[in-house]
Amino acid sequence: MSAETATIPREKTSGLGEVPAWFWMVCGVYVLLLINGSKLLGDSDTYWQIAVGRWILDHGAVPAVDFYSFTKSGEPWMSSSWLAQVLYAKAYDLAGWTGPAALAAISIAAAFGLLLSILCQRVPATYASLVAMAVLVLSVGHLLARPHVLVLPIMVMWANGLMAASERGEAPSFWLLSLITLWANLHGGFVFGLVLAGAFGLDSLWRAAPAERRPLALRWMAFGIGAVAACCVTPYGWYTIVAALKILSLGELLHLIGEWTPADFAHLGAFELSLLALIGGALYCGVRLSLPRIALVLGLLHMALSHVRNIEIFAVLLPLVVLTPVASQFGLRGAGVRRLKVAPAVALCAALCAATWAVAAGQRITPPAAHSPAAAVDVLKARNAKRVLNDLPFGGYLIWRQVPVFIDGRAELYGETFDVAYYRALQLKDVGGFLDLLRTYDIDAVMLKPATPAAKLLDHIGGWQRIYADESAVVHVRVAD
Repeated sequence: MSAETATIPREKTSGLGEVPAWFWMVCGVYVLLLINGSKLLGDSDTYWQIAVGRWILDHGAVPAVDFYSFTKSGEPWMSSSWLAQVLYAKAYDLAGWTGPAALAAISIAAAFGLLLSILCQRVPATYASLVAMAVLVLSVGHLLARPHVLVLPIMVMWANGLMAASERGEAPSFWLLSLITLWANLHGGFVFGLVLAGAFGLDSLWRAAPAERRPLALRWMAFGIGAVAACCVTPYGWYTIVAALKILSLGELLHLIGEWTPADFAHLGAFELSLLALIGGALYCGVRLSLPRIALVLGLLHMALSHVRNIEIFAVLLPLVVLTPVASQFGLRGAGVRRLKVAPAVALCAALCAATWAVAAGQRITPPAAHSPAAAVDVLKARNAKRVLNDLPFGGYLIWRQVPVFIDGRAELYGETFDVAYYRALQLKDVGGFLDLLRTYDIDAVMLKPATPAAKLLDHIGGWQRIYADESAVVHVRVAD
């Protein structure tokens, strides 16, 4: 038989068939989020985040005091997410509300693409894809156009770099410190990145031979000191760390803010089902982890149970923490990461850009009306109201409309004592406290949600008149008795 006849032609694959799974994940997550772009804007904080970004761009500086409220005006305040705010402001200037939604969607999609590519190196692509989709389901409740989503890909790369160094028995490369610097300029959650460095450092020492532990510990300590120093490479320097820690010391107030409340298992949900499945699977299969990794898993679980906003961190990082031990224990092998071909990548990126442009041109993405009481604010402006007692969810929109606020989402500025007294007053747990707020701050208008108890009280006390109401907001103004 001749060589020519013995050669079997290889099946040709289309360009799109050469696209690796992780890139399909990026495209799929981005499209899914863009289609539901208005849900990414479902938080009133997005308004003031963009407003701060605009101020930074206009003044070429970062804020050092508050100038948005009349209750804390002039008091020290640092914007620890200044870079994210600038990026969101530029995105809004470029494409309207589609810009911030698309920016958030790109960052989230990149994080899941990175996660899938890392998983595919150790476990079969099918398993890796199922895990990545489960992580997406658990995270979707906190995926909003806010600074924290811009650091998701950074967090994945940082954790993977630390994990890889630990498993090699080495200290991480100092080049990795550029990630924590970027993280510190984007969001105050960089403090958790320092905790991860300590956790994986302990894991590395646990795995090392006794004779190697001392020099290895010194190298990890040097990296840790470098990481702390890298976090200070921001416009605020050392005070960046101080500001981040201040948020964690708000005490009772954290239990009043929705995303800081503990996980609620009163009704069966995705998080509880996932926990039960993980516990059952670990018990049935006999999963074994080292003590440092067990401690890290328990720490992530504690964070998720303590504050619902940390469920996404638990979901994203848990697969990385258990990846190598589980793959080794059960003999799983990954196919590696396929290289991305230029032509299909360019074609898909062009299609995504065209889709984004079409969405922006159609103005299909807007913040929900519940956080955008435009008509109510128009009434306030027509009455020339200067000192408005507002429900907290309206704070972002009032800042957006350049109305001085009583309170907004910057809990670290207002502090535990102020915020707790405010919550108690508006819920009429302290009626005297509510009346004191009206007198002490010389309030001339009140804009609250219809369901807020204080709004109903104003209908029955002298000196106040309801002048506007809709399904989102109720406005009262002070009148002569």
